[in-house]
Amino acid sequence: MAAPADHAGWISAFLEAQAAELGAATNTQLAYGRDLKDFAGWLDRRGSGFDTADRGAIEAYLVNCDAQGLSRATRARRLSAIRQLYRFAFEEGWREDSPAIQIRGPGRDKRLPKTLGVPDVDRLLAAARETGRSPADRLRNTCLMELLYATGMRVSELVSLPAAAARGDPRMLLVRGKGDKERMVPLSPPARAALAAWLAERDAAEEKSVAKGAAPSRFLFPSRGKSGYLTRHRFYLLIKELAATGGIDPTKVTPHTLRHAFATHLLANGADLRVIQTLLGHADVSTTEIYTHVLDERLSELVLEHHPLAHPRNDGD
Repeated sequence: MAAPADHAGWISAFLEAQAAELGAATNTQLAYGRDLKDFAGWLDRRGSGFDTADRGAIEAYLVNCDAQGLSRATRARRLSAIRQLYRFAFEEGWREDSPAIQIRGPGRDKRLPKTLGVPDVDRLLAAARETGRSPADRLRNTCLMELLYATGMRVSELVSLPAAAARGDPRMLLVRGKGDKERMVPLSPPARAALAAWLAERDAAEEKSVAKGAAPSRFLFPSRGKSGYLTRHRFYLLIKELAATGGIDPTKVTPHTLRHAFATHLLANGADLRVIQTLLGHADVSTTEIYTHVLDERLSELVLEHHPLAHPRNDGD
C-alpha cells in the first residue's frame, strides 16, 4: 500500500489502525490526533513532511515544544504519538526507518496522586446518605459512592454500568474498562446493600416511566441526557457537593480521588500490588507502583508528626 499523499491521510490511517487493532479509546485517539496535527503543522512550516522528517527534525520539534513551556507530560505524550506513527509507517512500508525510535523522552513529572484518609471517606459516604432532593436521589448517591470506593472504578466505568451487571445480588461486578477490556471487581457488603436498595428504587421508577410510554434504559444510573446515563460532569459536581456537606475541602476531592483512596487503603492493609493492578485495570504494574510512594510519604508524615525524636527537645525539661 502506497503512503498517503498528505499529512491528514497519514494521521487518519494511523488512528483507524489504532482503533481497529488495539481498541484505542476515543479520548486516546483524539489526543494522538491533536498531537500529530501539531507536529504536521510544524513540519509544513519548514517545508518538510512525515515522509521525509528525520531524527533531527523530531528532536528540533520537541525542543520547540519545550520552549513553548509545555509540560513534561505533554511532551512525552507527543513523542509517544510520533513514535507510534512512525512504527506504523514502517510496518506499512511507507518508511524504511523509524526515526523516533532512539529519541529519549523527557520523562514525566513525578506527582503523587491526591488521596483521602479513611475518616474523610467515611464522611463522604455519610454525606451521600443525606444529600439529595428525594429519597431516590439519596439512594442513588449512596450507591454511587459505595461502589466507587469499594471497587476503585474509573468514573466513566461507574456511570455507564449496565443494570444487568447488578442483577442477582452479585458478589462481583463485571467492568468494561479502557481498550474495551473486561475485569471483575469484588463488592463489599455495604456496597452490595447500597446496590440492592438503589436497584429496587431504579426498577420501580423505570416501570412507571415505561408505562407512560418512555423507552426502557439499560443503564444502572439512567439519565434523560444524550448518553442515556449520568454524565461524568454531573457526578463531578455531585462529589464536590458531598465533600462540602461532609466538611471536607471540595478542592481536594474528585471522583478520581476515591479511586486513589481505594488503592492506597488496600495497600496500607496488606493487599498485594499485583492484585491492586488487576482491580484497577492497569495494563502495567509500574502504573500501580505509584501507590507505594503515596504510602511511603504518608508513613513518613506520621513518623515526623508523632515520633518524640522528630521534635526539638528542651534539655532543661
